[in-house]
Amino acid sequence: MTTNTIEFDDVTKVYGDDMVAIEDVTYGVEKGTTTVLVGPSGCGKTTTMELVNRLEDPTEGTVYYEGTDIQELDRIQLRREIGYVIQEIGLFDHMTVGENVATVPELKGWDRDRINDRIDELLDLMDLPPTEYRDQYPRSLSGGQRQRVGIARALAGDPDVLLMDEPFGALDPITRETLQNEFLEIQEKINTTILFVTHSIDEALKMGDKIAIYDVGEVVQYGTPQEILESPANNFVEDFVGADRGLKRLQVTQVKELLAAPVKEAESGGRGVAVATDGNGSHELSPTDSAQVALSRMIQYDVETLPVTDDGRVVGEIEKSDIHQIARTEG
Repeated sequence: MTTNTIEFDDVTKVYGDDMVAIEDVTYGVEKGTTTVLVGPSGCGKTTTMELVNRLEDPTEGTVYYEGTDIQELDRIQLRREIGYVIQEIGLFDHMTVGENVATVPELKGWDRDRINDRIDELLDLMDLPPTEYRDQYPRSLSGGQRQRVGIARALAGDPDVLLMDEPFGALDPITRETLQNEFLEIQEKINTTILFVTHSIDEALKMGDKIAIYDVGEVVQYGTPQEILESPANNFVEDFVGADRGLKRLQVTQVKELLAAPVKEAESGGRGVAVATDGNGSHELSPTDSAQVALSRMIQYDVETLPVTDDGRVVGEIEKSDIHQIARTEG
């Protein structure tokens, strides 16, 4: 039994007589994970995404949704089951934030109490307190707030699949990074399969469980961020990822992957928080912190090791030499 929510099986899309958008695309998207489609402009990323909600249909090959040929599914019903977030956001300016979020649940015939509860739940999740934002109109919101509402609207119908086409591309760098971090936290609270399109390899490495790298309509490598950084499939991938692969590996490697033997807990009221050896106080790491964060703190506090704590208990330690080792990627 497949664990893939979406599968592309030798899919080709041709526009007109000879304009090939994608050719022989084959990979599966595992349930509850985020797959990022990345590559230069015009390489076929968005076309691939549009096949999933049947904005486009394949010329050859098959797209499967939960094991069923997507061509056998009703187009309108399918789109109500799939959330869609685009760079332009596309909010209805004549409708309040709450009314925007309620769009799909209303189409699906939910009762009013359930819709209202869902609006409040999602606005809270997006750090938009409903008492403050539910009755506002989109024109009164910042770009980042509008994008949050767009994501809330896409999630409102409790979709199994969420399509995100350059969702943060139009935002300034600071807002973009903030929303990326917030969305990574949201991912841990929802069980939605996500296809995420971007042209930024840094965003792909940060956001994706798996990455599909496109070049002129073909998928030239599909794998985890670590696999792509450690073993680029060809010169195109190597150039696209960039010469600083070692540094990028620090961004995608979590502290828990580098844990040494457990360290002795410090005497701190039983909470298990160890104290750094430089006398500057306690500087613990979380298992989900990146190796880049760990190295930065070691440099800041001039230490060779730092304790790793989870729920107030020390679970191990990380050493600077281990971080240096993973950064030594040949390029």
